Amino acid sequence: MKNGKNNDLIDRRAAAAQAKTAQLAAYRAAQNAAEPAKAARAAERMAIVAAREERHLARARLKLEEQERLLGEAAKQQAALAATVQAETEAGEKERIAREIEDEAGRKADRDRRYANRKARQA
Repeated sequence: MKNGKNNDLIDRRAAAAQAKTAQLAAYRAAQNAAEPAKAARAAERMAIVAAREERHLARARLKLEEQERLLGEAAKQQAALAATVQAETEAGEKERIAREIEDEAGRKADRDRRYANRKARQA
């Protein structure tokens, strides 16, 4: 009897080992069968990543172009402002020179008038 139980244990262990190898074989077969599907999914993921990266690069390119355009506009506005300030400064300088000439002419006229009055009194 003791021997029968031992055979039963040996049979159960052998059956468990066979079941384990059968499961391992089934798992490997499933892995091999799923290999093309895995490759297809990986290729699809790579395509999605590439498309995402392309969209990101396009957005970055557009952002850079917009920044360059804004910088160009700002430079144009700055140049226009500088030209306006320069023109105003030149106009102000010309006005100041014209006033100085007028003032000098007025002073000369006053001096000539005083000289003429003095000569008239002396005569």
